[in-house]
Amino acid sequence: MTDLKLLIKNGESISVEFKKCRNTLNKDVYETVCAFLNRHGGDLLLGVSDAGEITGVDLGRVEQIKKDFVTAINNPQKINPPSYLSIGEMEFEGKMILHIFIPESSQVHRCKGRIFDRNEDGDFDITDHSQQVAELYHRKQTTYSENKIYPFVGLDDLRVDLIAKCRRLASVWREDHPWVHMDDLQLLKSAQIFQTDPENGESGVTLAGILLLGKDSVILSAVPHHRTDLILRKVNIDRYDDRDLVTTNLVESYERIIAFVQKHLADPFYLEGTNRISIRDAIFREVASNILIHREYRNAFPAKLIIEHGLVRTENSSNPHGFGILDPATFTPFPKNPVIAAFFREIHRADELGSGMRTMMKYGNIYGDEDPEMIEGDIFRINVKCPVFEGSQTAITESRLESRLESPLAARIFVFIKDVEMGKAQLAERLGHKTVSGELHKQIRRLLDLELIEMTIPEKPTSRLQKYRLTHMGIRLFESMHK
Repeated sequence: MTDLKLLIKNGESISVEFKKCRNTLNKDVYETVCAFLNRHGGDLLLGVSDAGEITGVDLGRVEQIKKDFVTAINNPQKINPPSYLSIGEMEFEGKMILHIFIPESSQVHRCKGRIFDRNEDGDFDITDHSQQVAELYHRKQTTYSENKIYPFVGLDDLRVDLIAKCRRLASVWREDHPWVHMDDLQLLKSAQIFQTDPENGESGVTLAGILLLGKDSVILSAVPHHRTDLILRKVNIDRYDDRDLVTTNLVESYERIIAFVQKHLADPFYLEGTNRISIRDAIFREVASNILIHREYRNAFPAKLIIEHGLVRTENSSNPHGFGILDPATFTPFPKNPVIAAFFREIHRADELGSGMRTMMKYGNIYGDEDPEMIEGDIFRINVKCPVFEGSQTAITESRLESRLESPLAARIFVFIKDVEMGKAQLAERLGHKTVSGELHKQIRRLLDLELIEMTIPEKPTSRLQKYRLTHMGIRLFESMHK
């Protein structure tokens, strides 16, 4: 709320725009979105006049305005390439304001076929000004290495199964996601990872596309130094106690990072209201995505995540926009690889720009009794304090469950759903299975019969939306194993 007051007080600028938008969207809203995407990003406030007067959005029209905006912003005939943005609601002085944060894009966007740029507090159509258009393309291409086009890399060099997996992940959270009805090439273009160079007309998969979906051999051919080094160093501090050297695509790299953290870090029981959440996973989801999304891939410096006694620290090369320890109260997020970041958000591997950092700070102090520390520079570093314990409590718990349940698979299912409800397809994915196996069906049925887990939709046992969670008996069993 303080940030909103400050935005309104300071008035419109190159990165802030007000629109009255009482009952319907202003016609020029999309021109502003296009201009922000093409320049440095910005904040768009609906329900505020040009003079900074709070006019508010009609409460009866809020949902329709939000729906109209999201539909239009995903329509390539309106904004091309499409951009996936969301709208936040804020009540201010008894009136409703809609807030849209628009990150800078690494692409050149058009609104209804026209190119808009931002200057001071206005949006300008530069389509017919060839010099300004050329400068815009040049700025985007030199700033973001993820946009480099590889004209000889095509669909055959990407993993078709991984594209299908990402389409499925996007649809899990949003059934009407645009990717659901697109073929593979259309999906790549929609995600801005298949592009055409406006200067020479060459088309191909970008570096972002190779890193996200490429076969391992193609990734190492394009970026031979690409790797993420995961290290456990507690007993043998001169070398390591466990290590995973990750050189694969970013989607599976993320999963390997999370699995390594879950293997070696405790996950203390935590209630938020009446809901149990994994503060460990909430913190390291952001840490993992930061290592992968905000890395400068032109730099050969290897990314690292090192688990030490009472501390987890990470390092990755960066294209800094400041130096020193970041202050969450004044920090302004800057997208280092906007295309990769947007892709991760679509498959729910990352939050909106800036919100992940707030989540990490929120839970970091609870987890390790100290605020996480983020240090920006040519090498971006994160330090997260963690509970001091001997051995991996999660591993110990799973081992005890395995003995109690007489099945390694049942124990893993039990651990996976202790913090979040999951369906069979999600469980199969976490287990690394390509499909839902007969043994998975069997162990779920066994846990149901033991009344350790229950269905979220018991009246529709075969529903495609069916998920599973621990029962009160299951929670008590887990807590007894976790001591």
